[in-house]
Amino acid sequence: MRPLAVVGNVNVDLILGPAAPWPKAGTEVIVDHDELRVGGAAGNAALAWIGIGVDFSIAANVGSDRFGGWLREEFGARADRWQVCPEGTTLSVGITHPDGERTFFTTRGHLARLGLADVLSALDGPSLAGGYLLLCGSFLTDDLSADYPEFFDWADRHGIAVALDTGWPLAGWTEANCTAARGWLSRSRIALLNEVETTTLAGITDPAAAAATVRASMREDAIVVVKRGPEGAIAIGADGVLVLRAAPAVTVIDTIGAGDVFNAGFLAALAGGETLSSCLRAGTHLASKAISTLPRSYGGPVHFGESMA
Repeated sequence: MRPLAVVGNVNVDLILGPAAPWPKAGTEVIVDHDELRVGGAAGNAALAWIGIGVDFSIAANVGSDRFGGWLREEFGARADRWQVCPEGTTLSVGITHPDGERTFFTTRGHLARLGLADVLSALDGPSLAGGYLLLCGSFLTDDLSADYPEFFDWADRHGIAVALDTGWPLAGWTEANCTAARGWLSRSRIALLNEVETTTLAGITDPAAAAATVRASMREDAIVVVKRGPEGAIAIGADGVLVLRAAPAVTVIDTIGAGDVFNAGFLAALAGGETLSSCLRAGTHLASKAISTLPRSYGGPVHFGESMA
């Protein structure tokens, strides 16, 4: 199996709910469920890899408060070289709704201070050679995204294929944010986007056509994946062939981090030498398992290397 790594936003999630309708100002609502857990796109993917027994490296940072110490404890030795910032740790409060959707309230916190030096001190380039690196939280990790050109140069020198999931920009998909994302995608080997992100970046409403347009601006061997929630996922690989996978029908409990969990399943299968179709299946099945269980479960260890088609 090829090496795996993730770089980006790890923060604390406090999940409460379900709540409906949205409460009036000055009132109090009692909900049935609460959970304090590791969050952020990088954190969610890392938890999924741990849940299915896949080895990986992770580069992140934390704040200098108790939440920061808790995050480091959750990742054990993997967090030994994480930078501790003077800022407070980023906290997201997620309010879930009966239909499985959610609303987030997030503090700015420590994420913006993750820098290139922090990442390179936490990762060993030679040991990741030939592997896949999930890069996420681009619009939250300000210091690092400013140094993306140098980061991609480092990955190229070590033969590391970058899989990019930008996340949703806080200011929305302005022209400046679209331009930045297209530039990052041009240096990436894999694009892991949701349907709205893909169609917005391509300026085309059809997801398949939008995926082809995004791929045309990337490397010749690029893979573009479009995550479509309950409709599954599609992908276009180096051969230009469109691959589709439906998602299993499940009872949705908590969709938080579903796309991040998909990323983990997809990349683990890819690192294990699976076909593109099997990688889509791995991603959709892992995400479906996660969003339909409470407490969240990933189904236990998975062994890649034999076709899952």
